[in-house]
Amino acid sequence: MVKPDAVGRGLTGRILARVEAEGFAIRRLKLVRLSPDEARIFYAVHAGKPFLERLVEYISSGPLCAVLLEREDAIARLRAIAGATDPAEAAEGTIRREFGVDKTHNAVHASDGPGTAAAEKAFFGLTLARDAAEAASEAARGGASREGGC
Repeated sequence: MVKPDAVGRGLTGRILARVEAEGFAIRRLKLVRLSPDEARIFYAVHAGKPFLERLVEYISSGPLCAVLLEREDAIARLRAIAGATDPAEAAEGTIRREFGVDKTHNAVHASDGPGTAAAEKAFFGLTLARDAAEAASEAARGGASREGGC
């Protein structure tokens, strides 16, 4: 996902070009603006944490670009090129180091595992018409996922 701060600064194309240069194929792309209620659902994993409302306010502050990406070992590779959550701690050459502002306004989100990626694909309506049994089997085997979200 390209987050609202990066979309608002006109960085979506540059970020997606970097992702494609790393061998990812863009399979679906959707520009959306979440309501605060939708943002709370998206960030349900953070319910009860002191930073939840700050995340909700931020992610619903403007449009974001939800993206379904594909390549071998997609989740691990995307997380590697995204960099650490805090841009100040992210490695040189990562997306967050180059485009992030702070820990919240860090330009991109990358799914942290196959289960999260599947939930996020469904949340944003990015699911492809592919054999659901094959996807479930791949996740159950713990194999490297070919799909991930940004």
